[in-house]
Amino acid sequence: MKKIYCVEDDESVRELVIYALQSSGFEAHGFINSEDFFPAIKESLPDLVLLDIMLPGISGIDILNELRKMPQTEHLPVIMLTARGSEYDKITGLDSGADDYVTKPFGVMELIARIKAVLRRSNKITTTSVSDNNDLVAGNGLLKLNYDFHKVYVNNDEVVLTLKEFELLYYLLKNKNIVISRDKIMDEVWDYNYAAETRTVDVHIKTLRHKLGPASKLIETIRGVGYKIVD
Repeated sequence: MKKIYCVEDDESVRELVIYALQSSGFEAHGFINSEDFFPAIKESLPDLVLLDIMLPGISGIDILNELRKMPQTEHLPVIMLTARGSEYDKITGLDSGADDYVTKPFGVMELIARIKAVLRRSNKITTTSVSDNNDLVAGNGLLKLNYDFHKVYVNNDEVVLTLKEFELLYYLLKNKNIVISRDKIMDEVWDYNYAAETRTVDVHIKTLRHKLGPASKLIETIRGVGYKIVD
């Protein structure tokens, strides 16, 4: 049984999420703030964390940054719960290492689907055979990706990406010079087909371009369709 921790200070939201998770076959535990959450993490690691950004005391972003610093939790799947329309929070969360985000108010079935999708993707990453993957290159060597070691280089300088940014770049590079729709990217990278949330792709592309610097020009936007990596 997968274990989920939910850090949410709104009691009604927290209880709803815990009930929905337990009804869906998960072991679920709720926490009000970082003071309750971190001792629980040290005692027993969950399989995924739902983390509200707006928390009393230490914010959800600060909690996420701490999780990414600790070896035992640096790859722990995290979904951020953000306010509707707050793109700054979404980008900040993704840039800090969140695997996905869900905007409030959200539907319970949507939340469960997003959790299952992140867990599936996380499992695929840990079980992928090293021998099945090779280095991918674009821009005459300007951009390089090594899947085996989860490394990305621009002009031979390493660029640090979040897990989801890495998966997105890997998928685009595997399909170099092919236009990929937002829906297809959602389905393949997030393992979740939900047209209303294709904005997730756009936000990740934005943070990815920022981190890739001079190699960002290799990611082309195809208006009304999606994206492609050009060589």
